[in-house]
Amino acid sequence: MIKHVVFIHGLWIHSSAWRPWQDLFEEKGYTTSAPGWPGDLETVEATRANPDGLNNQGIAEICHHYADIIAEFDQKPIVVGHSFGGLIAQELLANDLVAAAVAIDPAPIKGVKVLPFAQLKSGLPVLGNPANKSRTVALNEKQFKYAFGNVLTEEESDALHAAWTIPGPGRPLFEDATANFVRNSPAAVNTHTAVRGPLLLTSGTEDHTVPKSVTVAVSKLYADNTSSVTEYHEYEGKGHSLTLDAGWRDVADDVLAWLAVQGQTPTAPDPAGTATP
Repeated sequence: MIKHVVFIHGLWIHSSAWRPWQDLFEEKGYTTSAPGWPGDLETVEATRANPDGLNNQGIAEICHHYADIIAEFDQKPIVVGHSFGGLIAQELLANDLVAAAVAIDPAPIKGVKVLPFAQLKSGLPVLGNPANKSRTVALNEKQFKYAFGNVLTEEESDALHAAWTIPGPGRPLFEDATANFVRNSPAAVNTHTAVRGPLLLTSGTEDHTVPKSVTVAVSKLYADNTSSVTEYHEYEGKGHSLTLDAGWRDVADDVLAWLAVQGQTPTAPDPAGTATP
C-alpha cells in the first residue's frame, strides 16, 4: 500500500531543504511532497527576491493552506513538520486530517508556560519590533547561528544559512507569543480529547529556538489523552538545525523507525485512513 508523507518546514527555511529527507523516504517506498507555506515561491532565490506573498500569513492561514492540500489526497497522509511546521502538524492531526504526525522541535502550542531565555533571544529579531507582525523578516548569519546553528561550526552554519534561509512572516511568532492570553488562539491544539493517529514529539537537547523544556511541556499537555499514542524522543547534542545539518540522517532514521513501529510503512497492512496520493 502506498503511503504519502507531507513535509512542512518552519520559519525562515525554504521547503526545498526537505529534499534529502524526501529522497530517503522515497527509497523506503513512501511517496512524498514538501509544499511551501502560502506565499512561498518555487526556489530559495525567488522567495528571497519577492517575499511579499508571505506578509501577514498567520498560523490559521498556514493550517488552512495545508488542509486544502491534504484534502486532495484519496486517503490521509503522514505529516512531518519542523519548528512551526511541527505546530501545524499537531493541528492537522488533532483535526483528524492526517494518519500520523511527527513534530520535530515544534513551536510551542497554547498552554505551554515555560519561556527560556534562549527561546526569547531567538525570537527577538521579529518580536523586538511590533511592526514585524504584518511583514516578513530575514535572519542574518549571526542570528541564524544563535537560533539554528549553535552546535555547528561557523562554516557549516553559514553554509546552511546561504543555502536554505528565506524571509519569514512575523505574524506566527506574535500569535504564538500571545497564545496563552488569547481565548481563540490559532496556536491552540486539542491535546486532551482528540481521537487521532499517533504523534511523535522530538527535541534536540541544545535547541535555542525551541528549547528541550518547551517540548517536554508540550508532551505533558498530552498526558491525559490515553486514547491516542503520543511519544517523545530526545536527540542529545542537537540544535534547531537538526533537520538540515550533517546529522540530519540520525533524526530521519529515528522517524522512519518510529513510523514502522506505528504500522505506518508502505509495506504494512492498510488500516483505515492510511495515505495514498
